[in-house]
This record gives sequence, structure tokens and C-alpha cells, in this order.
Amino acid sequence: MRRQNFTKIQALATVVVIGYMGGMTYPVLYSFRRCPYAMRARLALAYAGITCELREVVLQDKPRELLALSPKATVPVLQLPNGTILEESFDILKWALSRNDPDNWQAGLDKTGELVRENDGPFKDALDKYKYSSRHPEEPKTVYRSRGEVFLGRLNRQLTDKEFLLGDRQTAADIAVFPFIRQFAFVDKTWFDESSYEALKRWLDHHLHSSLFQSVMNKYAQWTPDREPVFFP
Repeated sequence: MRRQNFTKIQALATVVVIGYMGGMTYPVLYSFRRCPYAMRARLALAYAGITCELREVVLQDKPRELLALSPKATVPVLQLPNGTILEESFDILKWALSRNDPDNWQAGLDKTGELVRENDGPFKDALDKYKYSSRHPEEPKTVYRSRGEVFLGRLNRQLTDKEFLLGDRQTAADIAVFPFIRQFAFVDKTWFDESSYEALKRWLDHHLHSSLFQSVMNKYAQWTPDREPVFFP
């Protein structure tokens, strides 16, 4: 995303926070910094310039307020001012873009949906077993990695002759998938760096060093009801 656009988004967020201080109500986002689904949601909300009250969750000590809103008890969960609850990260992404989409990230949203289904389905299953292979001794770690490589190979082919997944500019597809590829790569970074996925490595490096990603990875203390509100982004 162009740096000047992100600067405008940061300025908009400042205005929104001031509005909250004046008594207005804004969405509440339950998040966990390292969760790739929560990263997806935070990236979309930050890009769209939508300020939320951020409630950082410790997964071993989930707040009752989160459990009351969402029995599935996983992050992210976004509570809108009108009471609507969005429990899926891709739904949060689509909602954010429907509110503000300065660079038309919604272009090719149907193709984005196809990638998300594969990413959140077979690839995420392989990723979890690869990362936590000690919990899944049924097969060697390398078997789980190979299953994940099916998706890596698809993405690498898509990126061979273009900068981003759907063309020469960033879209929702890149943001929706990036946090999961990041997690897969860092399970064994040496292996990934030595792999043949050159186009995918270039794409991942671009996102890792982007100002947008850096802005959503700040560390926050665990939320408790007695804490002062924390605003994001």
C-alpha cells in the first residue's frame, strides 16, 4: 500500500479516537497478537482506518465478556456498536472494506474467497500439525510440511510473474493469506529460506517489512474490565 495512503489512515484514526473521547461508541475487537486470524482482522481494520477499542486476550485466561459474546471462544471477535457480533476474521475483513477501501482491495473478492477457503481449510490443518507436530505423532513432521507445500506451491506459481497474488497491486487476497504463510515460514525459517519458493519469499518479505504490518504488531497488556480503554490502530 502506498505510504501516503497509510499516513492518511493514521490521521483518520486519530480523529476517530478523539471522537470516542467525546462520548461516541466504536467497535470492540477481542484479539491476540500472534494469532494469524486476528492479524488478518487487524490488518483489514488498520487499512480501512477503523478505530476500535482493542481488548488483548490471553488464551489461557479468556475473559467472561468474550465468552458471553462468542461461545466458540476464539479470536478475533468484533462487537459493532449496533450489537452485531462478527466472529470470523474474513467477515471482519469484508466488513472493514465495506466501510472504507481507499485502494479498492475488494477487487477480485470472489478469488480471495477461494484462496481463503483453501488457506483456512487444508492448509491451516497442515500448518497446525506441522507447527505442533509433537501433538500429532501419527506422522512425521515432514509429512505435515509437505501437505502445506501444496498451497505454498500454488501461491508461488501465482506470484512468479506478478508482484501480488491477484496482479500487480495489493488486494484483500494478500492480507487474508499473509499471516498464515508467515506462521508456516517461521516454523523452520532456515528450511523456508533455503526452499525453492523464490517468488513467495519475495512476497512474504514485502509484507513483513510493510508499515501496515508493523503498525498492527504492537504489544498490549492483557485486557481486564478495570483497565482504561486501548484504541487500535
